[in-house]
Amino acid sequence: MELRRGLVTLGAGAALLGALLGTAAWTAPPAVARIAEEGTRATADPAVREIELSVPTSDGLVLPATLRVLADARPKLPGMVLVHGAGPGPREKYRAEAEALARAGIATLAYDKRTAGYSLLERSYSRLADDAIAAADLLRGRPEVDPDKVGLWGFSEGGWVAPLAAARAPDTAFLVVVGANGVAPLRQQTWADTIKMDHAGVTGSLVDAHARTPYRVLTAMGLFPEPFFDPAPALRSLTLPVLGVWGAQDRLTPPVESVTAYRAALDGAGNRHYTLRTVEGAEHLLRTTTDGFDKGSAFAPGYVDLVTGWVTDVAGGRLPATSVAGVGEQPRPTAAVPPPAWYESAWVQLGAPAVLVLGFAGFGLTATWRRLRGRPVVRSSWPAGVLAGAGLTTVAGTFAYLGYLQATAGRTVTPGPMLAGRPLVWLALQVLAVVAVIAAIMASARWRATANSAGRTRAALLMAAGAVFVPWATFWGLLVP
Repeated sequence: MELRRGLVTLGAGAALLGALLGTAAWTAPPAVARIAEEGTRATADPAVREIELSVPTSDGLVLPATLRVLADARPKLPGMVLVHGAGPGPREKYRAEAEALARAGIATLAYDKRTAGYSLLERSYSRLADDAIAAADLLRGRPEVDPDKVGLWGFSEGGWVAPLAAARAPDTAFLVVVGANGVAPLRQQTWADTIKMDHAGVTGSLVDAHARTPYRVLTAMGLFPEPFFDPAPALRSLTLPVLGVWGAQDRLTPPVESVTAYRAALDGAGNRHYTLRTVEGAEHLLRTTTDGFDKGSAFAPGYVDLVTGWVTDVAGGRLPATSVAGVGEQPRPTAAVPPPAWYESAWVQLGAPAVLVLGFAGFGLTATWRRLRGRPVVRSSWPAGVLAGAGLTTVAGTFAYLGYLQATAGRTVTPGPMLAGRPLVWLALQVLAVVAVIAAIMASARWRATANSAGRTRAALLMAAGAVFVPWATFWGLLVP
């Protein structure tokens, strides 16, 4: 009987959760890449000559590269290496940028980002900086390029990498960063995902459960690369000309705080030739936008002219005076993310779900196993069956829903139908969590009355899972408004 009740609870909960997840999936857009991994492909410009090269890295890799110059360009042009943003890095992602710069008389070198030692869960900004330095060395050796006028251009993640490379390579002539972060990667990522939740109208505990808690757990497990990388030390060593450009409607990089951080660090370096600009009507990639979440196909007005004009002036010896202009839109400040606590470690975050699944699922499976073997099934209280069903549904549903949000979070989050700022799926999971807690309290008051030691052991394992469930559900926001 108790098994039947548990299965009924499990089935009802699963049916409800499945229906709501189906509704959410029906209203969601197709899965897309994260904004930080986007690039733009443009039609090749016949006025621009392309030369295929290879960048030898310090650890023995060879990275295919493309040099672009005007077909009828004069020799000894200023040159610029394009340093990738996050994600897989084929050089074609930056064809539009490379051609726009080349048309203005700036030789550009774009190279494929390394795959060895770089992935979603592994990367080293120090190693990526070495790759950028190697590309700049290759560019200096080209007859089309003036070796004394070679600089770096870094986009997004490249805004952490390119300043580090420039700080290590004193022959870097200038630095341009676009959509660069003045805060650490973990702080930036949690802010960006929180902004997406704000845009979707989500409030309450799901915001942290999606935008903060998973990243802290990944960090504790060593699976969030370079979480606390500090860009300030490299910036505080730069006295070369620096141009920083941000989209006013950037929703991935906090534009206001990043400008402030760059200004403070460059002032600390005694830099007298930096230019910081915020471009209106531009998103993270400096394409046109209406709200920062949509992206047009064209560069925002003024962006290309700003970069090409600035680089041309610097290469011509006309060093700009320090200036800061433009106002960004940052809907909320970033929040500091302290190092993970012990309960966010791998052994806790992997061990707790294992205990929950074994305790909840094992309660019903052991009864089934005994019945199949022809042994008598020890009766348990009905709250025990409810606890097993509701608990298992909540654990499985929570990971399924949070995984769905992560998998479909591109430029925006689509959480499904909502009520008062809470997605119905999440509300259903919270209700099941409360039901499980109440059932655990009721079942714990009755488990000693179990007829024999086998039944008491089975119930004790279930009670242990119930005890673990309460802090686990609280940590993931299920028992928080």
